[in-house]
This record gives sequence, C-alpha cells and structure tokens, in this order.
Amino acid sequence: MKRTNLLTVTAIAAGFAMASQMALAYSAGDIFVRGGIAQTDVKSNNGDLTADNLRLDVSDERGLYYGVGYLVTDRLGIELSGQEKVEHDLTLAGGPIGSVDRMPINLMVNYYPMGGMDSRVQPYVGAGLNYTRFSGEELEGLDVRRSYGAIGQLGVDLAVAQGLMLNGFVSYADVSADVRLGGADIGEAKIDPMTIGGGITYRF
Repeated sequence: MKRTNLLTVTAIAAGFAMASQMALAYSAGDIFVRGGIAQTDVKSNNGDLTADNLRLDVSDERGLYYGVGYLVTDRLGIELSGQEKVEHDLTLAGGPIGSVDRMPINLMVNYYPMGGMDSRVQPYVGAGLNYTRFSGEELEGLDVRRSYGAIGQLGVDLAVAQGLMLNGFVSYADVSADVRLGGADIGEAKIDPMTIGGGITYRF
C-alpha cells in the first residue's frame, strides 16, 4: 500500500475511533429517556391516625419507572421522572382498610461528575421536588391528600452501545399526606419511600 494511502486510511480509522469514544461522553445539549422496573419500600410505621393513635401501615410495591432529561452543561442536567400508578394495601391498627393508588412525579437537577469525559460509566447525583398524587381509596369516605416534598437520588449509567446504557438508581423522597375520613382530618400518613430501580437509558 502506498504511504499516502496508508496515511489516509490511518487518519480515517483514527477519526472513527475518536468519534466512537466521544460518543461515550455526556455533553451539553444531550437528551435522554429512561425506563425500567422500580421497587418502592415505604416506612414500616406510616403514622398514627385519630386521637386513639391507631397505627397505619402501607405495603411495599413495585412498578414501572420512566424519565426524560436534558443536559444544560456537560455536568449539569434537569430530569422529569415518575412511576406508573401503583396500588398500595393499607392496614390500620392491624386490620386491612383497602388500598390506595400512588403516582409520584419528580423534577430534579442532576450533577454528572464525569460529564464531558470519555467514560462508559457515568454516575450522577440529583435533588429536587417530588409531587405525589393519591387516588382510588377503597374505604368509603377515606381521602389521602396529595403531597409535596424533597427528593434525592444516586444513579449510574453504563454504556453498552452507542447511545444505549444500562441504568440503576436509588432515591429517597419526603412524602407526608394528610388523611381525611368523611371530610374530617384524622391524621397524617408518612410514606417516605425509598425506591431502587434498574433499566435502560437511551441518549441522543
């Protein structure tokens, strides 16, 4: 092969290699979507209701999670995420009182310490606001009110192909909801869910 052709082929190969490596780096302007399965574990004692201090318990459940985000800079991004509506069993003073549906939505700012770097592993830490809507209460007259609170998360993306990554995360949210029965306030449910999830991230 002539030296000129060899240099050309080498340059092209190096260019493709560099482009492939740079595709691994998180960069400002990137958009991503996430999805997978999440397990939510709530506090074992979710509060006392009424003046009789009746203990309320809420079951642990799992369901789908999803998210979409945008990198404002190489290392700083915003993310809107949530989970599908999940049904939780309710127990009051040891006796079942039906169930309630919970659907959380989170708006967070994420920091990517390795953003802009050529790395297949991209960890991140985030914090923001959680909104949780409760609905579908089975017990007649029971009304679990919506909740606003803080949320924090730790996560990591592991690149397996260009634009495609495995995702894992853990989050903790401050969720306290007022509970009413027949229109009267009877206490507060402290859910405070810890969620562990695993799935995929697609970046483009």
